[in-house]
Amino acid sequence: MDSLASLLEGPRAHRAFLLRAVFDPPWCVQVRDRAPLTVLCALRDTTWITPGGQDQDQGQVQDQEPVRIDTGDIAVVRGPAPYRVGSGTDVPVQVVVHPGDVTTTPEGEGLCEQLDLGVRTWGSGPDGAAQLLIGTYHVDGEVSGRLLRALPQLLVLREADWDCPLLPLVAEEIGKDRPGQSVVLDRLLDLLLIAVLRAWFARPEARAPAWYRAQADPVVGRALRLLHEDPAHPWTVAALAARAGVSRAAFARRFATLVGRPPMAYLTDWRLALAADLLREPAATLDAVARRVGYGSGFALSTAFKRERGISPSLHRLSAG
Repeated sequence: MDSLASLLEGPRAHRAFLLRAVFDPPWCVQVRDRAPLTVLCALRDTTWITPGGQDQDQGQVQDQEPVRIDTGDIAVVRGPAPYRVGSGTDVPVQVVVHPGDVTTTPEGEGLCEQLDLGVRTWGSGPDGAAQLLIGTYHVDGEVSGRLLRALPQLLVLREADWDCPLLPLVAEEIGKDRPGQSVVLDRLLDLLLIAVLRAWFARPEARAPAWYRAQADPVVGRALRLLHEDPAHPWTVAALAARAGVSRAAFARRFATLVGRPPMAYLTDWRLALAADLLREPAATLDAVARRVGYGSGFALSTAFKRERGISPSLHRLSAG
């Protein structure tokens, strides 16, 4: 398992907010839902995305340069900062999206029923000129957080710059109401996100993180896959070097140079990221989580967690709830 796959293996879309937004210009929606990640696909017409605006918890967030997406383009917005989407950059906000997918006017009047156009369709009218596919991840897990920190607040892939057959399939499935449909859509959203991130990290301007670039190295890449496939194994630098086919000293130097951290420090970070995510599961005990990530006891995990993160696992669990 490579680094990207393992990062996406943790928190997945679960009953994700996935719908088709349909509007006639002029239109403008401000999104204040504080979601960690949102995928926006232009199905028809032009949409402008402007990061920034007013947020209840953060106050005024500085606007960034607006970005235009056309039919077939796809954008990924990293939260929790607010952003606006609309037919133009100077259109007044008409709809505000709050946490819990609650929609209101800027003055606070409810719009949920008024904007409901049927199965996973939302907007001003079913035949609107602009159609936008929106998929939102509400889970703010620590494993995905490591991935999110590698992304800009807004990234855009143009239709001509990537080849992905998933968009038409997602657009077709989004309007269906069949048994198990929410699971189908969750998995399609995951696949779409993975395809976007692979295409994005392959671009020079993406400035992919060191742990991602290092996967291409025949020595360090193999070690990273081993660590991600089995983090609970009692790995040592010597064992990893032997599996990679190089000396211990050469492996340690190469790993630190390419990844930016020594092998055991990287493994500790990865284990604690996994533990932080597993602790969000209500039924998971500290001892069980410890065993899954390579610690001999809940006490050992708690000590490492507090040392590296400055907070106990129990407090982390409470804050995540």
